[in-house]
Amino acid sequence: MSALRHVIASLCALGVLAGSSGIAGAGISSPADRVKIVVTIPVLKDLAEQVGGGRVSVTSLLSGQESEHTYAPKPSDVLAVRKARLLVEVGLGLDVWVASLVKNSGNPSLRIVTTSKGIALIRDRQGNEAGISADRDAHRGGNPHIWLDPENAKVMMRHITEALMKEDPDFASTYRENQAAYLGRIDRVQTELMERVRSLPDRRLIVHHPAWPYFARRFKFQIAGEIVAQAGAEPSAQHLQRLVDRIRRDRIRVIVSEPQLNPKIPEALARETGARLVVLSPLPGAMPGTETYLDLLRYNVEQLVNALS
Repeated sequence: MSALRHVIASLCALGVLAGSSGIAGAGISSPADRVKIVVTIPVLKDLAEQVGGGRVSVTSLLSGQESEHTYAPKPSDVLAVRKARLLVEVGLGLDVWVASLVKNSGNPSLRIVTTSKGIALIRDRQGNEAGISADRDAHRGGNPHIWLDPENAKVMMRHITEALMKEDPDFASTYRENQAAYLGRIDRVQTELMERVRSLPDRRLIVHHPAWPYFARRFKFQIAGEIVAQAGAEPSAQHLQRLVDRIRRDRIRVIVSEPQLNPKIPEALARETGARLVVLSPLPGAMPGTETYLDLLRYNVEQLVNALS
């Protein structure tokens, strides 16, 4: 027993058993010394924690249950931003409410990290296909759901790593090592999921709203139609009838709903056409099995593979 205690003590001294979030030797600090980070959506929380390990304390304004498009900041969000050293956002109009939140926080030393910089964007489809009056000005730079392509998530993570290295330079090597380890995990999961979808003969989907173009491009799914042009909008009766006709004519087998949005219209379309309704989430934490970013990717791909096989 004494030999075992000696081994454990040695490992602790080396930092091997002091890790957090599965990251060994991540530079564990007391809560008061950690870099306080506020992020807008849960996927950014996961990426920041993977990079920062025990050196950071991360608060996500959204839990994953809310729509990122219609979120309204709370007084507690203002307080969190006031105490933060970094605020990490997606940009591209997704978290447009950040500007007023930062202004109201009165935190002049806050550093804002926009993780969409440098990413090749997919433009939202032009025109009024969904039969609604939708204001797309907020997304005129491109579709903001960039993180659903793991290659984009790597770029987003690098922005977070660079910001932490500037904010906390004594632990720059730790942040670089943590980033490298997680980038390897992303690569392995992406390879695994690409193999899962490789043999699917039919990859066509009707989606709830335009959250999925990056995901579809990476994993070779085909978006055959959208129920609404943006969250919170209502499709016209004519648009819904066109979707019904298309699903029947082309024998489209899967309709995607999202837990953050009202499910009534996707459910009605599924009943009307006999297509299978699949609930996917663009955000981690919305459903069991989607707690982390990699969990989310696996969950969404597996649900579609099961429905389309």
